Amino acid sequence: MFIRLLSCLLLALLLSQSASAAPQNRPFKVCWSIYAGWMLWGYIAEEGIIDKWAKKYGIEIQVRQVPDYVASIEQYTAGQYDACAMTNMDALTIPAAGGVDSTALIVGDFSSGADGILIRGNNKNLTSLKGKTILLVENSVSHYLLARALESVGMKLSDVKVENVSDANLAEVWRSGRGDAVVTWNPILSELRRSGGSVQAFSSHRIPGEILDLLVINSQTLAAHPELGRALTGAWYEGMRLIALPNEAGKAARAKLAAAADTTPEDFDAQLRTIRSFFVPRSAASFTRGERMPILMQRVASFANNQKLLGEGNGLQRLGIGFSDNRVLGNPSQVLLRFNPAYMQLAADGKL
Repeated sequence: MFIRLLSCLLLALLLSQSASAAPQNRPFKVCWSIYAGWMLWGYIAEEGIIDKWAKKYGIEIQVRQVPDYVASIEQYTAGQYDACAMTNMDALTIPAAGGVDSTALIVGDFSSGADGILIRGNNKNLTSLKGKTILLVENSVSHYLLARALESVGMKLSDVKVENVSDANLAEVWRSGRGDAVVTWNPILSELRRSGGSVQAFSSHRIPGEILDLLVINSQTLAAHPELGRALTGAWYEGMRLIALPNEAGKAARAKLAAAADTTPEDFDAQLRTIRSFFVPRSAASFTRGERMPILMQRVASFANNQKLLGEGNGLQRLGIGFSDNRVLGNPSQVLLRFNPAYMQLAADGKL
């Protein structure tokens, strides 16, 4: 009887170990939307780089483009995707605020002119916007940029009228004549600037490092499947090396990104110059663990609190933002957004 019981216990233990070690039985899903800093995800998927790295770790990864940026984050938050390209502010105000524990796996770049404010006519004076209607994706980084711009001239968001328009429809609505100003990002910003009839009054170049472009991954998924983090990080930096090449191969790679963004290689190269890309993982890891990161996120969180995007009252009393060296902004017992340079550092050390 004892031997039979022992055999059953051993069998149960083996089955438990087999189940925990079993490979993922569904493909991992990653989504992105059109933006100069995220076009690379489509490129490395089409070129087979994602598949190469996924095969190395014995997994399957599907990369999908979602036309509407906010919708892509909402779908990630709902669990339809395991990872999603988004900004630092949106990572805080949508998945983290919604209770989804997320990790910034890759810090790809920061906007330095890729987000801007256009005013109809020839008047660049931001104070002229008082009482005027501003088109933008409400509660996105465009909203944050507008707040920072108005702050620079002693104004507040309450001094203007904000009209919410999805990024998929923003260019069309602006061209129809609605709105006195528009706040958006590339390639929409570049497209509207070329069409004329407006001037750029402010851009993210004035607030470097505050708008970060990330690949955000579900923290539980990453903890259970570190091979996914390794594969995505390895594929990303292989792609970054390709588009950074100063030769014909690099030029051809960037031309494919331009075609996917429905623009010319010259315009796409101009868009790339409006973001400060971390082409090498060591730079990205260093920036992520730097002293400025909590300061930048405090500024973003303050905006989110003012807009009640983290709930009523002080949202950082309910959730926390984690950084390297166990630094936490907000509630340390409920960290829901993590800036972890570990995988970028593995890439830097050649350990992927």
